Amino acid sequence: MKHVWLRIAALGIAAILLTAAYKRAETSSVMADAANHFLDSLWADQKAKATYTFADDERFDWHFIPKLRKGLSFGEMQPFQKTLATALLAAGLSQQGLIKAETIRSLDQMLLLLEQGAGPNRRDPDNYYVTIFGTPSATGTWGYRVEGHHLSQNYTIVNGRIADSPSFFGSNPAEIKTGPRKGLRVLAAEDDYGYEMIESLDKAQQDTAVVDKKALGDIITMASRKAALNGAPNGLAASKMTAAQYDKLMSLVEVYADNMPDPLAQHRMEIARKQPKDATFFAWTGAVPRGGPHYYRIQTPAYLIELDCTQDNANHIHSVWRDYENDFGLDLLKMHYDADHK
Repeated sequence: MKHVWLRIAALGIAAILLTAAYKRAETSSVMADAANHFLDSLWADQKAKATYTFADDERFDWHFIPKLRKGLSFGEMQPFQKTLATALLAAGLSQQGLIKAETIRSLDQMLLLLEQGAGPNRRDPDNYYVTIFGTPSATGTWGYRVEGHHLSQNYTIVNGRIADSPSFFGSNPAEIKTGPRKGLRVLAAEDDYGYEMIESLDKAQQDTAVVDKKALGDIITMASRKAALNGAPNGLAASKMTAAQYDKLMSLVEVYADNMPDPLAQHRMEIARKQPKDATFFAWTGAVPRGGPHYYRIQTPAYLIELDCTQDNANHIHSVWRDYENDFGLDLLKMHYDADHK
Protein backbone atom coordinates (compact mmCIF):
# COMPACT_ATOMS: atom_id res chain seq x y z
CA MET A 1 0.00 0.00 0.00
CA LYS A 2 2.87 2.31 0.85
CA HIS A 3 4.33 1.82 -2.63
CA VAL A 4 0.97 2.69 -4.19
CA TRP A 5 0.83 5.98 -2.33
CA LEU A 6 4.42 6.74 -3.25
CA ARG A 7 3.59 6.16 -6.91
CA ILE A 8 0.51 8.42 -6.64
CA ALA A 9 2.60 11.11 -4.97
CA ALA A 10 5.26 10.81 -7.66
CA LEU A 11 2.62 11.12 -10.37
CA GLY A 12 1.21 14.18 -8.63
CA ILE A 13 4.63 15.83 -8.47
CA ALA A 14 5.23 14.98 -12.12
CA ALA A 15 1.89 16.53 -13.06
CA ILE A 16 2.77 19.71 -11.16
CA LEU A 17 6.16 19.89 -12.89
CA LEU A 18 4.58 19.30 -16.28
CA THR A 19 2.02 22.03 -15.59
CA ALA A 20 4.78 24.41 -14.54
CA ALA A 21 6.80 23.55 -17.64
CA TYR A 22 3.74 24.07 -19.82
CA LYS A 23 3.06 27.48 -18.32
CA ARG A 24 6.67 28.51 -18.92
CA ALA A 25 6.22 27.47 -22.55
CA GLU A 26 3.15 29.69 -22.98
CA THR A 27 3.81 32.61 -25.28
CA SER A 28 3.23 35.23 -22.59
CA SER A 29 5.86 33.55 -20.38
CA VAL A 30 8.32 33.25 -23.24
CA MET A 31 7.85 36.95 -24.00
CA ALA A 32 8.26 37.97 -20.35
CA ASP A 33 11.40 35.85 -19.91
CA ALA A 34 12.93 37.22 -23.12
CA ALA A 35 12.12 40.80 -22.12
CA ASN A 36 13.58 40.38 -18.63
CA HIS A 37 16.74 38.68 -19.93
CA PHE A 38 17.18 41.60 -22.32
CA LEU A 39 16.59 44.21 -19.62
CA ASP A 40 18.95 42.45 -17.21
CA SER A 41 21.72 42.71 -19.81
CA LEU A 42 21.47 46.51 -20.09
CA TRP A 43 23.40 49.16 -18.26
CA ALA A 44 21.45 51.82 -16.38
CA ASP A 45 21.60 54.45 -19.14
CA GLN A 46 20.55 51.89 -21.76
CA LYS A 47 17.66 50.67 -19.62
CA ALA A 48 16.47 54.27 -19.17
CA LYS A 49 16.24 54.61 -22.97
CA ALA A 50 14.59 51.22 -23.50
CA THR A 51 11.83 51.47 -20.90
CA TYR A 52 8.66 53.52 -20.48
CA THR A 53 5.69 53.18 -18.18
CA PHE A 54 2.82 51.20 -19.61
CA ALA A 55 0.60 54.30 -19.52
CA ASP A 56 3.05 56.42 -21.54
CA ASP A 57 1.61 57.79 -24.77
CA GLU A 58 4.75 56.64 -26.57
CA ARG A 59 3.24 53.14 -26.70
CA PHE A 60 0.90 54.28 -29.47
CA ASP A 61 3.49 56.23 -31.50
CA TRP A 62 4.43 53.56 -34.01
CA HIS A 63 5.65 53.90 -37.59
CA PHE A 64 7.41 52.10 -40.43
CA ILE A 65 9.39 54.87 -42.13
CA PRO A 66 13.14 55.45 -41.63
CA LYS A 67 13.40 57.91 -38.76
CA LEU A 68 14.77 58.33 -35.25
CA ARG A 69 12.65 56.56 -32.67
CA LYS A 70 12.28 56.29 -28.92
CA GLY A 71 13.75 53.22 -27.28
CA LEU A 72 17.16 51.56 -27.49
CA SER A 73 18.57 50.94 -30.96
CA PHE A 74 20.53 47.86 -31.97
CA GLY A 75 23.35 50.25 -32.83
CA GLU A 76 23.61 51.25 -29.16
CA MET A 77 23.86 47.64 -27.98
CA GLN A 78 26.78 45.34 -27.36
CA PRO A 79 26.80 42.12 -29.43
CA PHE A 80 25.39 40.01 -26.57
CA GLN A 81 22.62 42.56 -26.02
CA LYS A 82 21.73 42.48 -29.72
CA THR A 83 21.38 38.71 -29.43
CA LEU A 84 18.96 39.09 -26.53
CA ALA A 85 17.04 41.81 -28.39
CA THR A 86 16.67 39.43 -31.34
CA ALA A 87 15.46 36.74 -28.93
CA LEU A 88 12.74 39.14 -27.75
CA LEU A 89 11.74 39.79 -31.37
CA ALA A 90 11.66 36.01 -31.93
CA ALA A 91 9.40 35.51 -28.90
CA GLY A 92 6.61 37.35 -30.72
CA LEU A 93 7.05 35.79 -34.16
CA SER A 94 6.96 32.41 -35.83
CA GLN A 95 10.02 31.03 -37.58
CA GLN A 96 8.82 32.48 -40.89
CA GLY A 97 7.95 35.79 -39.23
CA LEU A 98 11.43 36.08 -37.73
CA ILE A 99 13.07 35.24 -41.07
CA LYS A 100 11.04 38.01 -42.71
CA ALA A 101 11.91 40.51 -39.97
CA GLU A 102 15.64 39.82 -40.08
CA THR A 103 15.72 39.84 -43.88
CA ILE A 104 13.88 43.17 -43.90
CA ARG A 105 16.56 44.57 -41.60
CA SER A 106 19.26 43.29 -43.95
CA LEU A 107 17.73 45.18 -46.89
CA ASP A 108 18.61 48.49 -45.27
CA GLN A 109 22.29 47.67 -45.78
CA MET A 110 21.62 47.16 -49.49
CA LEU A 111 19.67 50.44 -49.68
CA LEU A 112 22.56 52.21 -47.96
CA LEU A 113 24.88 51.06 -50.75
CA LEU A 114 22.38 51.93 -53.48
CA GLU A 115 21.45 55.33 -52.08
CA GLN A 116 24.83 56.95 -51.55
CA GLY A 117 24.51 59.92 -49.22
CA ALA A 118 21.16 58.86 -47.79
CA GLY A 119 22.22 60.34 -44.45
CA PRO A 120 22.67 58.95 -40.93
CA ASN A 121 19.88 56.96 -39.26
CA ARG A 122 18.11 56.47 -42.58
CA ARG A 123 19.48 53.23 -44.03
CA ASP A 124 21.04 51.16 -41.28
CA PRO A 125 20.28 47.57 -40.18
CA ASP A 126 21.10 48.68 -36.63
CA ASN A 127 18.60 51.54 -36.72
CA TYR A 128 15.91 49.30 -35.22
CA TYR A 129 14.64 49.94 -31.72
CA VAL A 130 13.41 47.92 -28.77
CA THR A 131 11.00 49.64 -26.41
CA ILE A 132 9.42 48.01 -23.35
CA PHE A 133 6.38 49.47 -21.63
CA GLY A 134 5.74 48.51 -18.00
CA THR A 135 7.19 45.56 -16.10
CA PRO A 136 7.42 42.30 -18.05
CA SER A 137 5.46 39.50 -16.44
CA ALA A 138 3.63 36.43 -17.76
CA THR A 139 0.46 37.49 -15.94
CA GLY A 140 0.89 41.25 -15.60
CA THR A 141 0.04 44.17 -17.85
CA TRP A 142 2.87 45.36 -20.06
CA GLY A 143 3.94 45.61 -23.68
CA TYR A 144 6.83 45.93 -26.06
CA ARG A 145 7.68 47.05 -29.57
CA VAL A 146 10.45 46.18 -32.01
CA GLU A 147 10.50 48.73 -34.81
CA GLY A 148 12.47 50.32 -37.61
CA HIS A 149 12.27 50.89 -41.35
CA HIS A 150 9.61 48.57 -42.79
CA LEU A 151 9.15 46.67 -39.53
CA SER A 152 6.88 47.38 -36.59
CA GLN A 153 5.75 44.62 -34.23
CA ASN A 154 3.62 45.75 -31.29
CA TYR A 155 2.56 43.51 -28.40
CA THR A 156 0.42 44.05 -25.33
CA ILE A 157 0.14 41.42 -22.59
CA VAL A 158 -2.77 41.52 -20.13
CA ASN A 159 -3.16 38.69 -17.62
CA GLY A 160 -1.37 36.28 -19.94
CA ARG A 161 -3.45 37.20 -22.98
CA ILE A 162 -1.68 38.81 -25.92
CA ALA A 163 -2.65 41.46 -28.47
CA ASP A 164 -0.32 41.29 -31.48
CA SER A 165 -1.13 44.35 -33.56
CA PRO A 166 -0.43 46.66 -35.27
CA SER A 167 1.86 44.25 -37.13
CA PHE A 168 3.70 45.70 -40.12
CA PHE A 169 6.13 44.14 -42.61
CA GLY A 170 7.48 45.98 -45.64
CA SER A 171 10.14 45.36 -48.26
CA ASN A 172 12.13 47.64 -50.56
CA PRO A 173 12.84 46.27 -53.03
CA ALA A 174 9.98 43.81 -53.13
CA GLU A 175 12.17 41.72 -55.42
CA ILE A 176 15.92 42.12 -55.86
CA LYS A 177 16.47 42.27 -59.59
CA THR A 178 20.27 42.11 -59.87
CA GLY A 179 23.37 41.11 -57.97
CA PRO A 180 24.19 38.20 -55.69
CA ARG A 181 20.82 38.39 -53.93
CA LYS A 182 18.86 38.43 -57.18
CA GLY A 183 15.41 36.86 -56.84
CA LEU A 184 14.98 37.51 -53.10
CA ARG A 185 11.36 38.35 -52.27
CA VAL A 186 10.76 38.79 -48.54
CA LEU A 187 6.98 39.12 -48.85
CA ALA A 188 6.47 36.78 -51.80
CA ALA A 189 3.61 34.88 -50.15
CA GLU A 190 1.67 38.03 -49.23
CA ASP A 191 1.94 39.28 -52.81
CA ASP A 192 1.49 36.00 -54.68
CA TYR A 193 -1.49 34.81 -52.65
CA GLY A 194 -3.14 38.18 -53.25
CA TYR A 195 -2.70 37.74 -56.99
CA GLU A 196 -4.02 34.18 -56.79
CA MET A 197 -7.10 35.48 -55.02
CA ILE A 198 -7.95 38.13 -57.63
CA GLU A 199 -7.12 35.70 -60.47
CA SER A 200 -9.51 33.09 -59.06
CA LEU A 201 -12.48 35.41 -59.62
CA ASP A 202 -14.56 35.42 -62.78
CA LYS A 203 -15.05 38.66 -64.72
CA ALA A 204 -18.22 39.72 -62.91
CA GLN A 205 -16.61 39.06 -59.53
CA GLN A 206 -13.47 40.93 -60.54
CA ASP A 207 -15.56 43.89 -61.65
CA THR A 208 -16.93 44.04 -58.11
CA ALA A 209 -13.63 43.36 -56.33
CA VAL A 210 -11.64 45.97 -58.29
CA VAL A 211 -12.89 49.16 -56.67
CA ASP A 212 -10.46 51.44 -58.52
CA LYS A 213 -8.43 50.75 -61.64
CA LYS A 214 -5.76 53.10 -60.32
CA ALA A 215 -3.80 51.63 -57.44
CA LEU A 216 -3.83 53.39 -54.11
CA GLY A 217 -0.46 54.96 -53.35
CA ASP A 218 -0.07 53.31 -49.95
CA ILE A 219 -1.98 51.46 -47.27
CA ILE A 220 -4.91 53.59 -46.15
CA THR A 221 -4.46 53.22 -42.41
CA MET A 222 -0.75 54.16 -42.54
CA ALA A 223 0.52 54.46 -38.95
CA SER A 224 -2.78 55.56 -37.45
CA ARG A 225 -3.30 54.89 -33.78
CA LYS A 226 -6.72 53.42 -34.47
CA ALA A 227 -7.49 51.43 -37.60
CA ALA A 228 -10.36 52.97 -39.52
CA LEU A 229 -11.54 53.21 -43.11
CA ASN A 230 -14.02 55.84 -44.23
CA GLY A 231 -17.33 54.71 -45.64
CA ALA A 232 -18.97 51.32 -45.91
CA PRO A 233 -16.83 48.28 -46.79
CA ASN A 234 -16.57 47.66 -50.52
CA GLY A 235 -15.20 45.04 -52.84
CA LEU A 236 -16.41 41.46 -53.23
CA ALA A 237 -18.18 39.94 -50.23
CA ALA A 238 -17.11 36.44 -49.23
CA SER A 239 -20.78 35.47 -49.43
CA LYS A 240 -20.50 36.00 -53.21
CA MET A 241 -17.52 33.65 -53.50
CA THR A 242 -17.49 29.96 -54.26
CA ALA A 243 -16.27 27.57 -51.56
CA ALA A 244 -12.93 27.25 -53.37
CA GLN A 245 -12.55 31.03 -53.60
CA TYR A 246 -13.36 31.46 -49.92
CA ASP A 247 -10.71 28.83 -49.10
CA LYS A 248 -8.23 30.89 -51.15
CA LEU A 249 -9.20 33.96 -49.16
CA MET A 250 -8.58 32.11 -45.89
CA SER A 251 -5.23 30.88 -47.24
CA LEU A 252 -4.29 34.52 -47.86
CA VAL A 253 -5.33 35.44 -44.31
CA GLU A 254 -3.28 32.50 -43.04
CA VAL A 255 -0.13 33.97 -44.59
CA TYR A 256 -0.52 36.92 -42.21
CA ALA A 257 -1.56 34.76 -39.27
CA ASP A 258 1.44 32.49 -39.68
CA ASN A 259 3.85 35.34 -39.00
CA MET A 260 2.92 34.88 -35.34
CA PRO A 261 3.71 32.02 -32.89
CA ASP A 262 1.28 29.10 -33.19
CA PRO A 263 -1.16 30.13 -30.40
CA LEU A 264 -1.47 33.66 -31.81
CA ALA A 265 -1.70 32.38 -35.38
CA GLN A 266 -4.49 30.00 -34.41
CA HIS A 267 -6.30 32.82 -32.64
CA ARG A 268 -6.10 35.01 -35.74
CA MET A 269 -7.54 32.23 -37.88
CA GLU A 270 -10.33 31.55 -35.36
CA ILE A 271 -11.29 35.21 -35.56
CA ALA A 272 -11.11 35.15 -39.38
CA ARG A 273 -13.36 32.10 -39.74
CA LYS A 274 -15.92 33.52 -37.30
CA GLN A 275 -16.49 36.65 -39.39
CA PRO A 276 -19.81 36.63 -41.27
CA LYS A 277 -19.22 36.04 -44.97
CA ASP A 278 -21.54 38.89 -45.91
CA ALA A 279 -19.35 41.23 -43.82
CA THR A 280 -16.00 39.94 -45.11
CA PHE A 281 -14.78 41.84 -48.19
CA PHE A 282 -11.87 41.46 -50.59
CA ALA A 283 -11.04 44.66 -52.48
CA TRP A 284 -8.39 45.39 -55.09
CA THR A 285 -7.12 48.57 -56.75
CA GLY A 286 -4.79 48.86 -59.70
CA ALA A 287 -3.81 46.47 -62.46
CA VAL A 288 -4.90 42.84 -62.24
CA PRO A 289 -2.15 41.48 -64.55
CA ARG A 290 0.96 40.76 -62.50
CA GLY A 291 3.75 43.30 -62.28
CA GLY A 292 1.81 46.56 -62.22
CA PRO A 293 1.02 48.86 -59.27
CA HIS A 294 -1.58 47.17 -57.07
CA TYR A 295 -3.20 47.19 -53.66
CA TYR A 296 -5.57 44.83 -51.88
CA ARG A 297 -7.33 44.60 -48.57
CA ILE A 298 -9.38 42.13 -46.58
CA GLN A 299 -11.87 43.98 -44.42
CA THR A 300 -14.07 42.41 -41.74
CA PRO A 301 -15.82 43.71 -38.62
CA ALA A 302 -12.90 42.47 -36.50
CA TYR A 303 -9.67 42.89 -38.44
CA LEU A 304 -8.15 44.52 -41.51
CA ILE A 305 -5.35 43.39 -43.81
CA GLU A 306 -3.80 45.80 -46.31
CA LEU A 307 -1.02 45.40 -48.88
CA ASP A 308 0.25 47.88 -51.44
CA CYS A 309 2.96 47.46 -54.05
CA THR A 310 3.04 50.76 -55.92
CA GLN A 311 6.18 52.75 -55.13
CA ASP A 312 9.50 52.42 -56.99
CA ASN A 313 7.94 51.05 -60.17
CA ALA A 314 5.71 48.65 -58.22
CA ASN A 315 8.67 47.05 -56.49
CA HIS A 316 8.13 48.27 -52.93
CA ILE A 317 5.67 46.52 -50.59
CA HIS A 318 3.88 47.59 -47.42
CA SER A 319 1.68 45.09 -45.58
CA VAL A 320 -0.17 45.31 -42.29
CA TRP A 321 -2.53 43.44 -39.96
CA ARG A 322 -4.78 45.67 -37.83
CA ASP A 323 -7.34 44.71 -35.20
CA TYR A 324 -10.24 47.16 -35.08
CA GLU A 325 -10.88 46.76 -31.36
CA ASN A 326 -7.68 45.24 -30.00
CA ASP A 327 -4.78 47.18 -31.50
CA PHE A 328 -2.40 47.90 -28.61
CA GLY A 329 -4.50 45.56 -26.46
CA LEU A 330 -7.28 48.10 -25.98
CA ASP A 331 -10.00 45.44 -25.96
CA LEU A 332 -8.04 43.26 -23.52
CA LEU A 333 -7.54 46.26 -21.26
CA LYS A 334 -11.22 47.13 -21.41
CA MET A 335 -12.19 43.59 -20.40
CA HIS A 336 -9.61 43.67 -17.63
CA TYR A 337 -10.84 46.98 -16.24
CA ASP A 338 -14.50 45.92 -16.54
CA ALA A 339 -13.76 42.72 -14.61
CA ASP A 340 -11.92 44.62 -11.89
CA HIS A 341 -14.73 47.14 -11.62
CA LYS A 342 -17.32 44.39 -11.21
